Amino acid sequence: MRFYSTRNRGLVVDLKTAVMQSLPADRGLYMPVEIPRLPQLFFDSLEGRNITDIGLEMARPYLSEDFEEDVIQEIIHRAIDFPAPLVELEEGLDILELWHGPSMAFKDYGARFMAQVMSRLVEGEDRPLTILVATSGDTGGAVAAGFLGVENVEVIILYPSGKVSPIQEKQLTTLGQNISAIEVDGTFDDCQALVKEAFLDHELSERFMLSSANSINIARLLPQSFYYVDAYRQMQSEIAPTFIVPSGNFGNLTAGLLAQRMGLPVRHFVAATNVNDTVPRYLAEGNYQARPSEATISNAMDVGDPSNFQRMADLYGGVHELMVEDVIGYSFDDEVTRAKVKDIHARTGYVMDPHGAVGYAAWEIYKERFPDAQGVLLETAHPAKFLPVMEPLVGEFPVPDRLSALMGIEKVTTSLSSGFEEFKEYLMSRS
Repeated sequence: MRFYSTRNRGLVVDLKTAVMQSLPADRGLYMPVEIPRLPQLFFDSLEGRNITDIGLEMARPYLSEDFEEDVIQEIIHRAIDFPAPLVELEEGLDILELWHGPSMAFKDYGARFMAQVMSRLVEGEDRPLTILVATSGDTGGAVAAGFLGVENVEVIILYPSGKVSPIQEKQLTTLGQNISAIEVDGTFDDCQALVKEAFLDHELSERFMLSSANSINIARLLPQSFYYVDAYRQMQSEIAPTFIVPSGNFGNLTAGLLAQRMGLPVRHFVAATNVNDTVPRYLAEGNYQARPSEATISNAMDVGDPSNFQRMADLYGGVHELMVEDVIGYSFDDEVTRAKVKDIHARTGYVMDPHGAVGYAAWEIYKERFPDAQGVLLETAHPAKFLPVMEPLVGEFPVPDRLSALMGIEKVTTSLSSGFEEFKEYLMSRS
């Protein structure tokens, strides 16, 4: 499979270049030259399969030119080895629980797949791979878990100081080994800008073999399409689902669009955001206007300039009218988010994290417009990752051992400003 830049379709590269380079020099994002269309028979015969089987079928067209079949099977079986169960919340709405992996967030799917692919692509290289990743919450923990102990790979995670939850911070600052964390005095957008600038710096590119584990990297995005199809399998219904997607950098929703292009029946995607509503405003008005991000209790969605909007626009040829046929957007503030967490728990007993609660608020409005819809809400992280927010709203609830054990471990970080030169100096000092 070959990949082009969203800013220049004539710039075409192979899988290794797309994955290892992460970001084209023209600041576009890589997309597959051809999105493979799976036969209808595949979707008609999902019964009896699981997410690993589905992932193998969906990944094969992207990987088969670069890896032998046995290697592809090994990549999928090592990366996608935990479920994404569908749980009925109420009539017409199911919850797709994406937090059953090592870091208890949906980004485990992409991070583990990427680690397996990258570790094979760098075989024989004379320089170690340095992965730079910006996180607003869950990406850092998933990448840290996915790449921990992988030979010839160093991971540097940048996160905004004071803007991730205590457990999220411990997940990315306590592992050691080949994982380093940088606490940036700024926002997620500042962290993301530092990563992008590093890829475009000639001196750093000469010194290091740099790549990214953010959703700007196509290898992070592709495996996230697997669980959309697995949700459809679990529905056991011929009704085209509506997917409600809590959204920040919009990689998750873009992965759903890829699944749709591969043949998955979808009625709509609902883009649910907090007050960082750049994309819902675009969907409503047709004008994309990035702005500085604002801190909220749904911190993983605190993104003011979502990178993956480039891919969304590319899929629709930049035509607003086409995108809004498939994607509907809503945004909500913290007051609404808290109210939904409390209401869902009081009525159903289900403990939903703040990001999922934003999605539920969007579902309620969408359902008024489309009362016959069958919704699937992506619950992207375990609620215990947000205890300071959750416990005042729903009281105490069980915390998984893998999370509670982290709180007694001291974090290890390097504190930097949001200036690029300071970050570059830090990187150069590591060589």
